[in-house]
Amino acid sequence: MKENIKLNIDNPQELEKLYRTDKSSFKQEFNLLYPDLKENKLADFWNERLNYESPDITWGSRGEFAFVIIASLLAGFIAKIPAYLPVDEIFFYTRNAGFVIFPILIFYFAWKNKLSLKKILIITAAILFALIFINLLPHNNESNTLILSCIHLPLFLWSVLGFAFTGNRLNNYKDRIEYLRFNGDLIVITAIILIAGVILSGLTVGLFSLIGLQIFEFYREYIGIFGLSAAPIIGTYAVQKNPQLVNKVSPVIAKIFSPLVLITLIVYIIAIIATGKDPYNDRQFLLTFNGLLIVVMAIIVFSLAETSRSKRNRTEITVLFLLTALTIIVNGIALSAIVFRISEWGITPNRLAVLGGNILILTNLLLVSYKLLMTLLNKSELENVEKLISIFLPVYGLWTVIVVFIFPLIFNFR
Repeated sequence: MKENIKLNIDNPQELEKLYRTDKSSFKQEFNLLYPDLKENKLADFWNERLNYESPDITWGSRGEFAFVIIASLLAGFIAKIPAYLPVDEIFFYTRNAGFVIFPILIFYFAWKNKLSLKKILIITAAILFALIFINLLPHNNESNTLILSCIHLPLFLWSVLGFAFTGNRLNNYKDRIEYLRFNGDLIVITAIILIAGVILSGLTVGLFSLIGLQIFEFYREYIGIFGLSAAPIIGTYAVQKNPQLVNKVSPVIAKIFSPLVLITLIVYIIAIIATGKDPYNDRQFLLTFNGLLIVVMAIIVFSLAETSRSKRNRTEITVLFLLTALTIIVNGIALSAIVFRISEWGITPNRLAVLGGNILILTNLLLVSYKLLMTLLNKSELENVEKLISIFLPVYGLWTVIVVFIFPLIFNFR
């Protein structure tokens, strides 16, 4: 792409063709080339076209804004189903929490990306099958496969959301990376919305209590739940319509958190050694250890996505390489512990799920660390790390399918 842009920098028609072929790649490569093209008027035009940021916040058309309001209300009503129907709250929320938000966001992106009828039917079938399957699983609070399915189901829906987000370019790795960036931006803007909502809620409840009206219970049951359900939907729409809101904040957060997580992980490993904690025989500690591993892995992936969007700083890449290398050690400990427990006490659904997840993460980490090392040695581009991450996203999605839908069957719902 870079060479094609250089060759056609004075050819408006060819530049437009290149842009329409792969918009995200064109923008990324053009921005890298632009410092050397500033004297070119056509290059100046493309720079403004690709990087212009409106100083004002836009909420789109009335129809789009109405869609957001309706979708937010719908999410709130779904969340309140146990209040309207004779459904046990624990049963409903443990199995259906993911269906409050994800289907709405999935169909929003399906509509936005103008997906074909065939793909919309595939998405609809996947959601309906998951909804029916999870609610038909035998009601047994001691069932490991039920718990695993409930935990992994939101990850399955997240994968379906990625399918809708990438639209008609499923095999384009840049679109998959853009999906990760979208998730990072959404987390940031949703957190801001929720913080503002908590402040407003506290102020509202406090003001009414001053005049003798105790509205806390009513506010929590209706306004609070509806607001909580609406936050990701409003956040998604805000990010899509106003990318300038957070596309400079997320890389900064990634830059700050990556070294902090690295330091925390070093201190934590030292503390484990000092306290003599044993993940081989302490089941609860092993579960916590694996939870830490998943969180750190997510931070690495999102940080890599944000680093590739911002200026590629060698120091940041070094920090990510060290964090990846240290996480490999943590993963190795967790993996050896679960193998030990299987050899001692046999296979259970939980142990097999943890084993499969650890093997996937370790494989991913080893390949990512190798690519990062090659990047530091100037033998490879950071773009190759992006490609590697994008390749593994469907693999994680496939694993969630196995855990959610296959585990209950092969382990006879126990």
